[in-house]
Amino acid sequence: MLKGINPLLTPELLGILMAMGHDDALVLADANFTAQSIAAGKPVIRLPGVSMLEAVEAVASLLPLAADVTHPVAFMAVSGEPDSYRSALQREVIALLTPELLPGQSAEPVERFAFYERARAAYAIVLTGEKQPFGNFILRKGVIGENLRP
Repeated sequence: MLKGINPLLTPELLGILMAMGHDDALVLADANFTAQSIAAGKPVIRLPGVSMLEAVEAVASLLPLAADVTHPVAFMAVSGEPDSYRSALQREVIALLTPELLPGQSAEPVERFAFYERARAAYAIVLTGEKQPFGNFILRKGVIGENLRP
């Protein structure tokens, strides 16, 4: 255990967050997500028994979101629902992340199979214990740094 670091962040997950570079994507997936086949050899970190909201809160406590894109957060759209539909879980996670978004940024709904394609390109997948279907998110890493010097 370390001071100031959420105890849900395992040593393996901390290593991944540190190793990720600017614009790398991290998938936070529900318990039903096909993580092993989608990851195809990339890291899969398991957080069994941890809800999506808890996992996102822990990761977001350390991971800066990308500032140079319109949608640094993506979530799996619920199949068969209008584009504007958000499940209660999706609304909760988006509300948690909204303070981290810059003006003009938002969370983007992504159709299920398009989400899988994005997940294949991600740096790693965090498989939570979330049982809510369509409870999958992608966060794009930003930077921590100083402004350019003249």
